[in-house]
Amino acid sequence: MSKIVSIGTAVPAYAHRQQEILSFMQRIYAMNEAGNRKLQFLYHQSGIDIRYSVISDYTRPAREWQFYPATENLEPFPSLEARMQWYGKYAAPLSLEAIRKCLDGRLDPQEVTHLITVSCTGMSAPGLDLEIVASLGLPNTVFRTSVNFMGCYAAIHALKLADALCNSGAAAKILVVCTELCTLHFQREPTMNNLLSSLLFSDGSAAVLVTKDDDPAQGIHIDGFYSEIMPQGKKDMSWQLSSTGFQMGLSSYVPELIEEDFAGLVSHALEKHHIPRKSVSHWCIHPGGKKILEAIYKSMHFTNGHLDTSFQVLKEYGNMSSATILFVLERMLSSFDYGTPNVVFGAAFGPGLTMESFIASTR
Repeated sequence: MSKIVSIGTAVPAYAHRQQEILSFMQRIYAMNEAGNRKLQFLYHQSGIDIRYSVISDYTRPAREWQFYPATENLEPFPSLEARMQWYGKYAAPLSLEAIRKCLDGRLDPQEVTHLITVSCTGMSAPGLDLEIVASLGLPNTVFRTSVNFMGCYAAIHALKLADALCNSGAAAKILVVCTELCTLHFQREPTMNNLLSSLLFSDGSAAVLVTKDDDPAQGIHIDGFYSEIMPQGKKDMSWQLSSTGFQMGLSSYVPELIEEDFAGLVSHALEKHHIPRKSVSHWCIHPGGKKILEAIYKSMHFTNGHLDTSFQVLKEYGNMSSATILFVLERMLSSFDYGTPNVVFGAAFGPGLTMESFIASTR
């Protein structure tokens, strides 16, 4: 068994209000008046106030743009190579900020035995993992692996790997780092997929320290995992490479699919671990979007603020892909009374359509 000892989070320097991003996107998409009204309606209904980005352009006048060309037709539009250059420049510093918050006063970097990096918004070899090793001065013998291109549920998959490593018998102090720079990949064609991506996604990083269950440090114990694939939603959520960046496919049917199946996922997960639903005190749900959270609320027949933390993280940060659920969990852990029982049910969704979940508790 394993436990989560601490979580550290970080966001880039540029905080963009949703209304200001709307103005930028209306220029990017160059739609007619009806299209602009539709886009404005979607932004106002997003449940998001602020999003963070490594790009300042979204709320700067065109003469100050650094990422996008300040030309009438936005040519040359940023290529995949240009986007990866920005990822290479900004992903490691953001990751290190989250890591230092996670480890501060708890663990010397030299004591880290395993490093798991998570990202679906950038990749290279050598990559983010080796940059972190060099910057933190981790041992050259550190075990390292990466979870790439799994989308919003990847943090749970990484925790599953960390738990397996802890259960392998060796002493383990595992650092999981989820870093996503989603705003590097916004596209200019006004398709529904691109419109939804441009109003939802943002940048952020979260680091988690996972140790063996018998570690004396205070933390929350990981009790188990459960996942299901919904084949009928395979085409409704996707993540593809293209010459102009990574392209998100996000159908408007995703909330309906989740509303239909989420309660069943929860029941199966709780049955597997012999935990009654009434024992769950905290629902740590990935805020993939306002409609997704509302769909879960309906599916579970919630009546009293069960998803408030998820809604709040969405409002203050937007959807940071894999890192987002750890922002939610960090807030929950900071509010825990460790002298009383707390049971957390966590879930996130991604391409496939895949639903991953975990159960964790204080004892």
